[in-house]
Amino acid sequence: MSLLSATKPESNPALRPAPGTASASSSASAGEPEAPTATRASAGESEASTATPASPTLRLLAALREDLSVVVARDPSVRGRKEAILHPALTALWAHRVAHRMHGRGLRIPARLLARWARRVTAVEIHPGAVLGRRVFIDHGAGVVIGETAVVGDDVTLYHQVTLGAVGWWSDNKRPEGDRRHPVVGAGVILGANATVLGPVTVGDRAVIGAQALVNKDVPGGARVLAPTAVIKEPGRRPELLEDVFTVIASAGSW
Repeated sequence: MSLLSATKPESNPALRPAPGTASASSSASAGEPEAPTATRASAGESEASTATPASPTLRLLAALREDLSVVVARDPSVRGRKEAILHPALTALWAHRVAHRMHGRGLRIPARLLARWARRVTAVEIHPGAVLGRRVFIDHGAGVVIGETAVVGDDVTLYHQVTLGAVGWWSDNKRPEGDRRHPVVGAGVILGANATVLGPVTVGDRAVIGAQALVNKDVPGGARVLAPTAVIKEPGRRPELLEDVFTVIASAGSW
């Protein structure tokens, strides 16, 4: 199947209910007959075989095709797949998926060269060792940094200037060889513009990290981490020094 053959999806694939969960229960409650067990089982096996091809090359091509579909689904400014190919973050993702495969085969220098080229072209820096799940979407892309031992789950959305980094060489050099230095981000997480997640922390599934938020501790699934918003001073109102100092410090994002 050609990458350009499909039309724009009707909805975000990350928000579609899993087979046999919400959609199945709603059909049953509406009085619609359920499909026979054998039919549903065979359909599930067919979907599984389609979603996870046996060949590594086919799996890579399937991931690239999903990346393209996600750009169309999640970026309102993109009108179709032909236009989505020009999305800068898509170039970064595709380059990373190839570089990661090379990295895993021991071709570290070629993988680094490919990652360096992608950074120069897209302003997105993803270490070839980082693990990215399926249907990851990077909006705009500029300034995104993802470290070597970071793990990003399925259906994650990252906005510009997101950093999934380490705490610093002065701490990381003391870690045992092979220890994780970067975050693990669960499935369906949204990271807002300029969000910074540092160290070997874990962000649970479906959490939201707001714009400019700094995270250096584990975040439970479904939680909201929000940085303070700007304080609006009415004309003629005298500033309150203590309040303003804490607002400026808390809004800095990282330091």
